[in-house]
Amino acid sequence: MLTRLFLIAGTICALASPSALLAQEAPGGGDAPPTPVTVVTLRATDVTLTTSLPGRVLASAQAELRPQVNGIIVQRLFEEGSQVAEDDPLYRIDPRSYEAAVAQAEATLTQAQAQADAARRDAERIDALRDRRVASEQSQDTAIAARDAAEAAVRVAEAQLLSARIDLDRTTVRAPIAGVIGLAQSSQGALATASQADPLAVIRSIDPVHVDVTQSAADIVRWRRLGPEAALPPDMDRTVSLRLADGSIYEHTGSLTAAEPHVDEMTGVVTLRMAFDNPDGFLLPGMYVQADIPQAHIRNAVLAPQEGVTRDRRGRPVALVVNDDNIVEERLLDIQQDHGNQWVVSEGLADGDRIIVEGVQRIGPGMTVAPEERAARQDAAGAGAADDTAEQPAENPAEDPAEDATGQPDPATDPAAD
Repeated sequence: MLTRLFLIAGTICALASPSALLAQEAPGGGDAPPTPVTVVTLRATDVTLTTSLPGRVLASAQAELRPQVNGIIVQRLFEEGSQVAEDDPLYRIDPRSYEAAVAQAEATLTQAQAQADAARRDAERIDALRDRRVASEQSQDTAIAARDAAEAAVRVAEAQLLSARIDLDRTTVRAPIAGVIGLAQSSQGALATASQADPLAVIRSIDPVHVDVTQSAADIVRWRRLGPEAALPPDMDRTVSLRLADGSIYEHTGSLTAAEPHVDEMTGVVTLRMAFDNPDGFLLPGMYVQADIPQAHIRNAVLAPQEGVTRDRRGRPVALVVNDDNIVEERLLDIQQDHGNQWVVSEGLADGDRIIVEGVQRIGPGMTVAPEERAARQDAAGAGAADDTAEQPAENPAEDPAEDATGQPDPATDPAAD
C-alpha cells in the first residue's frame, strides 16, 4: 500500500507543468510573491551593419628588376631595404662591348651619309646633262634610284645607331617605379642575361597599400536581398577600419576601391580590394588582417543584450520579455548580426519591450514576475555599498583609559577599590 502511494505521488510530479513547479508556496500557506528579475528596456535605433572579412596586405605597385642586355654585373648601386626613386640607377653591367657597338654604328652612319652625298651629287649632274640633252633618260633614272637608295641606307644606319645606344643605356639597370627595394638576388661579378627568370631585386610601393579580402557569394546575396532600403545613405561614412593580427585597430582608415566581378569556382568567394594610407610603412605586403566593412543600414532596429538571448531546442534565437501585466512572454527573434555585446534584431522585439537579462533560470513563459531595470538596480547596489562603508565601526577603537594593559580596572581610578 505504501509503495502504491509513492508511485501515485511520482506520477503527479512528472505531470506538473514547469510553471507550477517553479511556483512555491509561502510559509503561511498563500501564493509566493512574484519572482524578481532584472530587465532592460529596449529602444529602436538606426544601425549600420558591418562585416569583418579576412585578407592580406598587398603592395600598391610591384616591379621585378630584370636585365635587358647580357653581361657581367660590375656594380650594385643601392642599399637593400632602402627607399628608391623612379629612374634611380641600381645595377651597372659591363658596358664595353655595347660602347663598341655604338662606335661601329656611328661609323656605319658616317659611311652611309658619305655615299648618300655622292649619290645626290651624281643625280644633280645627270639632271644638268639631261637638260642639255647629253644624258639619256635611263641614266637619269639610274642616278635618281641610287640617290634614293643611299638616303634609305642613311636612315637604316641611324636606326642601328639608336638601337646600339639603347642597349648601352640598358647596361645601367634603373628603378621603373618608386618604392622600397628588397634584398639583392645577384651580386657583383654575376652573369646577367636578358629577360632572365630570376629578378635582380624587387621594388614594392607600400604607401598606399592595397588590402584584398574575400567574401562568400552567399553573404553578398544575403546583403542584396535586404533591398534598396538597407543601402548605405550617400552621406554616411563608408570608411573601412583594419584589425591587425594582434587584435589592435590600425590607426588609418581606408576605402573600398574595387570588387572582382567574378566568383571563384573552387572557393565560392569574391575578392574585394581596399586602399589604406601607410606613411610609416607599418603595413607590409603579406600581413594577415581583418577589414571591418560597412555594408547595410537598418532603420528602427533593436539592439538586444546578448545575455538576454538564448536558443530553443531547434537552435532558434529566443528571448523572454515582460509585458505590461508583468507576465513573461517568449519571443522568436530574427537576428542580423552582433554589434559589440548586443544583437541586432530586426524582428521579434520592438521599441519599449523589456527583455529579461538576469533571473532567466527561475522563470518560464506565463509566470508573473517583479521586473527591475538593470540601471536602477546597479545604482541601488552602489548606494547600499556606500552606506555599509559609512556605518562600519573602526577596526582599532581607542582603549578605555580606565583599564590597564591586563584589562583589569585601574585601582587608582576605580571607585570600588576604596
